[in-house]
Amino acid sequence: MSCKIYMDHAATTEMLPEVREAMEPYLMEEYGNASTAYEMGQRAKDSIEKARRTIAEAIDANPEEIFFTSGGSESDNWVIKNVAGEKKHVGRHIITSKIEHHAILRSCQYLEELGYDLTYLDVDSYGIVDVESVLAALRKDTTLVSIMTGNNEIGTIEPVAEIGAALKNRGIAFHTDAVQAVGQIPLSMRHLPVDYLSASAHKFHGPKGVGFLFVRKDRDLPSFIHGGSQERGKRAGTENVAGIVGMATALSIATSEMYYVRPRLVRLRNYFVERLRHEIPDIRLNGHPYKRLPGNVNISIRGIDATSLLVLLEEDGICASAGSACNTGQTRVSHVIEAIGVPEDYAPGSVRFTMGRQTNRRQIDETVDSLKRCVKILRQQE
Repeated sequence: MSCKIYMDHAATTEMLPEVREAMEPYLMEEYGNASTAYEMGQRAKDSIEKARRTIAEAIDANPEEIFFTSGGSESDNWVIKNVAGEKKHVGRHIITSKIEHHAILRSCQYLEELGYDLTYLDVDSYGIVDVESVLAALRKDTTLVSIMTGNNEIGTIEPVAEIGAALKNRGIAFHTDAVQAVGQIPLSMRHLPVDYLSASAHKFHGPKGVGFLFVRKDRDLPSFIHGGSQERGKRAGTENVAGIVGMATALSIATSEMYYVRPRLVRLRNYFVERLRHEIPDIRLNGHPYKRLPGNVNISIRGIDATSLLVLLEEDGICASAGSACNTGQTRVSHVIEAIGVPEDYAPGSVRFTMGRQTNRRQIDETVDSLKRCVKILRQQE
């Protein structure tokens, strides 16, 4: 069955009509290359710089602190590999957490193969990184700390401001993967003490394949892709003008509507959780109960296989995702679920539901009713 209730907005979001409309001229008649000197190319360049200003305004930054990328994974790789590489003469120790996105973790693993020393911090049962654990892990050769803003699986919001404040004036670069947070919660780069921040457009109703990296103006940014002089010589390649314009439009809408969309999603989330707790036995909420992204509900159900549950949900037209993945016929619990210590009889039944601006109470009710039916079926098969 096609997806009639979409509950996987953390995976991607639908592109808004206003975003598509803003992009269309740059896919057709305004197809100029921004690096050319003639008028059509200069119009494209002007559109890119206007988008840069729009994005900077949305996150309370300076336009020159915004660099366009292909998305969150590229932005994460850029910081982890190149900023660390630039500092290798100072030290080769990097700190991150055990619940980061794979774009961070696999970049760190790559650096380990090159001789870097990595510290992967534990989190508590809610998935929160303790500020003191960051400070305790610091060494004389520590050059970079990377802690995400909001977890993509369990939705927990990390104490990034507190970590950044603790690291201030220590000469250590601080990066945050904010892919799940940008457009979802208020972020001000003038007040958030981070040096680098990653974002991706398709998480806030923009197009896929485009994102940005915030780089505080007093921080170095080694080039990631070499070639032309695009992005002030830091990231070569002909710019995705349509994608950049669409991303700026989407983020402008997201930030302007956040004051009422966010509280509505929190109310829906809380209603969803309360119904689940009261109507499905042996269920647990993963992540912090209220320090979490507004539309995220990650649950573990005792004695249930998440993959089987998702198949049954899809038959009811409900699209969600698992906190575990099936690999070569065996259920493998995700690294996040392992890190927060979900019990063995619950962990394989971890499922994530993430809501968006179009989600409504009727859809929540239908999802709960479907979940109850599916869980009953699977438990009868035990």
